[in-house]
Amino acid sequence: MTLTRILSVVFLLGALGLGFMLYRSVDDVMQEEKRIAAIEARVIEKLQMLRDAQIAYIAAKGEYAGSWDELREFIEDGEIWIVERKETTKLLEYGKEETTVSFDTLGSVQVIDSLFNERRYPNFNLENLHIVPGSGGLEFEFFSDKIERSQREIGVFEIRDPAPINPKRRANNNERALRVGSRTDSSTSGNWE
Repeated sequence: MTLTRILSVVFLLGALGLGFMLYRSVDDVMQEEKRIAAIEARVIEKLQMLRDAQIAYIAAKGEYAGSWDELREFIEDGEIWIVERKETTKLLEYGKEETTVSFDTLGSVQVIDSLFNERRYPNFNLENLHIVPGSGGLEFEFFSDKIERSQREIGVFEIRDPAPINPKRRANNNERALRVGSRTDSSTSGNWE
């Protein structure tokens, strides 16, 4: 074999090795992004469930739950009242209308059966609802308070991921961490929406 042929084989093997290393590095990044997206999807699903429970809690109790224990107790034992609203409109003379609204309580249903039924969440587990997926057992941060807006006190809540898995969400002291609600505004939307 000549020196040219030996160098060609060495360079070919080197190029193949570098190509494989490049492929592996790109594939590893893609797999990590898929893993982060899957975990964030599970976190978002739990935040949506917790938001639904908080909305039912304020409708029943007049304020938001300030801790997981209060919310869990409400989910286990609380009831949502079924209310029928009827409107009747009566046409008066000269084209005026008079509307009468009446409410009738038909009964109640358990919170867990209404919000977290088997059809909607087939793998629902109340004992793990407050645990952040992929965190190794960390719990969501709960915040609830009342703020004053236009000389009225309104309830606010925020449920937040304390240790985001996504490096982009960890920047600036977890400023972009997944959360639902707001500490400063009467909002029930999530920051992923």
